[in-house]
Amino acid sequence: MGSHLTVAADAQFRSGASLPSQVLAFGLKHTVRPLLDTWSRLPFDVFPPNLLEHAARLLPAPEGTRWRTVDLPHCRAEYVMGADVDDLPGQGGAILYLHGGAFLTCGLNTHRRLVSRVSSASGVPALNVGYRQMPYEPVTESIADGLEGLHWLLAQGHRIEEITIAGDSAGGYLAFAVARAAMDAGLGRPAGVVALSPLLDFDPAGKAAHRNAHRCQTFSLRAVSKLTDVTDRLDTRRGVSGRRTCPVNMPLADMPPTLIHVGSREILLADAELMANRLVAAGVPCDLTVWDRQVHVFQAAASWVPEGRAAISEIGSFISSLEAREGTVHAPATATSTGSLRGGRRSSAAPA
Repeated sequence: MGSHLTVAADAQFRSGASLPSQVLAFGLKHTVRPLLDTWSRLPFDVFPPNLLEHAARLLPAPEGTRWRTVDLPHCRAEYVMGADVDDLPGQGGAILYLHGGAFLTCGLNTHRRLVSRVSSASGVPALNVGYRQMPYEPVTESIADGLEGLHWLLAQGHRIEEITIAGDSAGGYLAFAVARAAMDAGLGRPAGVVALSPLLDFDPAGKAAHRNAHRCQTFSLRAVSKLTDVTDRLDTRRGVSGRRTCPVNMPLADMPPTLIHVGSREILLADAELMANRLVAAGVPCDLTVWDRQVHVFQAAASWVPEGRAAISEIGSFISSLEAREGTVHAPATATSTGSLRGGRRSSAAPA
């Protein structure tokens, strides 16, 4: 493991890459990566329509998935229940999920399948937030929408200590940012944070100096730097004042337990290692799992990539352990543990 990792955190390296995962990596390396690299070389900003989100409407949700639309003040969200998860508002744990997409693309449709699987693995419902994105709104508004999603879960009766905030890629940035914003607002500390292939630092310097600077199957270093430039220009145009504080530079000593997943060749491994180091140095429990040769957010391909299914199982176990810990702390000694949500009232909500 030492040959792969340079972090002080007690990281786990999951060796081996299945044939489906290798095929996926090959496909991304020869399609998505060159397309994003071409975008990064344009002398002007181009923001194509969110075609991925529209196309994802055709994807069927995993069997047993149920969801209902939630209207937040400035965006839509979905309250998602994976297979065998009961709709018991305000009872037991919940997940606030913030999708990835470089703050530019993806949404509720692209991530419904992944959110459903995480919900099913953990045994609790999840609020999938379709937050506002660039180029229409800056990152600060994405964070504000995530915080509104958290307020919605609290209004349903969930306690902050029962809510895990999760996200992938840009959503990993938002997961940490929303957790920090919640604590700064006096709402309390969430149960935990789960970050999948997270972007945690807009400064590309650390990624440029990392061994994975030119090994990533999905992103070139030039594309990552372009995203930084785009966000800075949008902040300027929208009058966002002050310097942005990325998650790696936030106060961390009071952050909740964290799980980070990342592929061994991802350019964002630099961010994951840095965040794990800083969390551990601050005394925060952090599980960092590095998956051998897996692509960016490989968990989204769990239907045919076995490593994705294994990763989601680990995520579910992590969230369940947080819920068990919370129940041990708060449950009265004479009470009967409710454990999972199974066996309660079934939801009558139909897929939207």
